[in-house]
Amino acid sequence: MKNYISFPRVEGNTSRQAHASLPSGTYERELGKEGFFGPATHMYHRNPPTGWVDWEGPLRPRAFDLNKIAGAHASPWDAPAILSNANVKLRFWRVPQRMETLARNGDGDELLFVHEGAGDLHCDYGHLAIKAGDYVMLPRGTMWRIESAAPMTALLIEATNGSYLLPDKGLVGPHAIFDPAMLDTPKIDDAFLKQQGAGTWKVRIKRRDAISTVTFPYNPLDAVGWKGDLAPARINVKDIRPLMSHRYHLPPSAHTTFVGNRFVVCTFCPRPFESGEDALKVPFFHNNDDYDEVLFYHAGDFFSRDNIKPGMVTFHPCGFTHGPHPKALKNAFKSAKPATDEYAVMIDARDALQVGDAASATEFTGYVDSWKAPGA
Repeated sequence: MKNYISFPRVEGNTSRQAHASLPSGTYERELGKEGFFGPATHMYHRNPPTGWVDWEGPLRPRAFDLNKIAGAHASPWDAPAILSNANVKLRFWRVPQRMETLARNGDGDELLFVHEGAGDLHCDYGHLAIKAGDYVMLPRGTMWRIESAAPMTALLIEATNGSYLLPDKGLVGPHAIFDPAMLDTPKIDDAFLKQQGAGTWKVRIKRRDAISTVTFPYNPLDAVGWKGDLAPARINVKDIRPLMSHRYHLPPSAHTTFVGNRFVVCTFCPRPFESGEDALKVPFFHNNDDYDEVLFYHAGDFFSRDNIKPGMVTFHPCGFTHGPHPKALKNAFKSAKPATDEYAVMIDARDALQVGDAASATEFTGYVDSWKAPGA
């Protein structure tokens, strides 16, 4: 345990319960440490904490439309970097119909999130049919390739020099959110055996972001069996059962799906809105003081954001307050429908992320102005 200086105090007009029963006419803002796990204070303001009318300088909320990245990339190592630091790297990949070379990542575990399309993944361990909404975790050093049955795009999330773990689910137990028995592993099935055989195959190995190519006179995906507890794993977002509270808006950390070194991957899935009359129905305003926050929008209606569509990414660097857009605030305590309708992937990174050229080229520059009140 970190021995933070802890001294809970109450000053002025406040709520006794976070994210509920706000004083009339106020807006709540959470200031916290270590994401949503450390000490925190809740401020109550007369005006929305994001009610700016102008912004100068590089520290601003940004959005990128990855749909504008054109052309297939023969290998995942050709896919452009979107955001990165020493521990995590995000790429956006337009998958070719058939990979003509195998890929192998020597820099860390790779997490594929299939955004669009469907196909077949063949790897050291066998065959997996994959489709939109699938997370596929490939352990470091795994050889693999994809044949796509329909045009496929994927978000690649590399745990650089690290491994993916499942989160500690604490009081709710190991079977909450998703039971580990839901994780699928590759099969040595007829499809896998059929793709084996003679013929020249090249393996493109990435290590320290440099590519080495190894050529074989046969397909090196020629396993006939395996046993052990290290293997690729797949789960679809529709198999994730989000934590819910009918009287309290849970923080994003409650939706953690995978844990990397100094970053986490969370999944937002459809869920009922909070039913308690005094409970917030939208994300609360909060300071981003320890983590850079990234959201990749996969499908649905993103109720707390304006002008955001599937295939876009928002980036909120560490260091300023953010929260719902003005239109969403109208439904802060009374939702317009019974449940959310969104799938999104969130990456919270402990260290500052660098924006790649491909992301900058697709930037929606008006995003910073979307918090302005109408007419401002």
